[in-house]
Amino acid sequence: MSDTSKACYILLILIFISVSCVSRVPTSHKSLTSFTKQYSHSIPYDPRHYVAYHVSAPIVIDGQLNDAAWGDIPWTEDFLDIEGDLRPLPTWQTKSKMCWTDSHFIIAALIEEPHIWATLTQRDAIMYYDDDFEVFIDPDADGHHYFEFEMNAYNAIWDLYMLYPYGIDDRRNYIMNWDIKGIETAVHVDGTVNDPSDQDKSWSVEIAIPWATFKDFKTGADKPQLGDQWRINFSRVDWTMEIINGEYVKEKDDDGKPLPEDNWVWSPTGYVNMHKPETWGYVQFESDRSQRFQDRPNEKIKWAMWQTYYTLKKCIQDHGTNCTLPDSKLIKVNIDNYTFSPKLEIYNGGFLISAEASEGGFYTLDHRAQILYHKSE
Repeated sequence: MSDTSKACYILLILIFISVSCVSRVPTSHKSLTSFTKQYSHSIPYDPRHYVAYHVSAPIVIDGQLNDAAWGDIPWTEDFLDIEGDLRPLPTWQTKSKMCWTDSHFIIAALIEEPHIWATLTQRDAIMYYDDDFEVFIDPDADGHHYFEFEMNAYNAIWDLYMLYPYGIDDRRNYIMNWDIKGIETAVHVDGTVNDPSDQDKSWSVEIAIPWATFKDFKTGADKPQLGDQWRINFSRVDWTMEIINGEYVKEKDDDGKPLPEDNWVWSPTGYVNMHKPETWGYVQFESDRSQRFQDRPNEKIKWAMWQTYYTLKKCIQDHGTNCTLPDSKLIKVNIDNYTFSPKLEIYNGGFLISAEASEGGFYTLDHRAQILYHKSE
């Protein structure tokens, strides 16, 4: 964990333990306002999941996906629109697969595309101005300190460190001059790039990320332990193109502006916004091919906390900090012998929601959208 993460973690614990010392809105001066409406996600909450298996045979990072080690590694489901069933199914197929070695986390993707084009060649160019493939990884699933990686058909890459999601505040929340050291990437094109005279089939990518990359994004060992689950998502940006004078050009609206891009993703977020890590998919790391994905009861608790979080954000937006957490508005969490009974502390500058975990300890979710687990003393 980085020094910044440790400092934030310590501050959060002090806030939670010392709530009696925190300055609150005096109840004698302001009437408390209950939530008027419980948050409802825009689409059914159903993050996709995948088991990434360990491989011993070498994988050559050339973009071709023909190494023997890939042979029994399954594909993900086909990507969907980022807004899920609120939008039509994607025009072209996209799918991914994952595996890991003792030294790297390896990701591959197959991107169907009849007209492959690209313009950007420099590292850290804003890659989604082209058609691209994107990776988002939050190893400890706390919603903060995750990274974003993008690449196009020229194998140009963009990587950046996200301190926290967009929209939490107005401060700069990313580090642009952060690079994934030792990353290996490759693209294989089944067709030709920037040649409108023919029809292409697809482009495929391979990405090998050294485990050392994750030292600033999670506590404990950089490499996952067997059974660990990380929050991960993939996205494909696809622009609507037309051919003018023998060249690909983004199709424009009546005002001369490019039409909005399509965003096709592995696990839909429900919004045109990838920076909602609480909605990303789950990837479980295993070695034994017989191991299957295991649902974790605490994830239901965490999602109930997120719904409470968004409801509270709306209440505070409408009424300021004089909001309460009435039992009548609590989410029912379907875990045997468990009652979801979160506590709320509202203080000058923010709030903190806490709830017991299913097997001891507790979670906290603060106003800056960071969710943390705390062991019982």
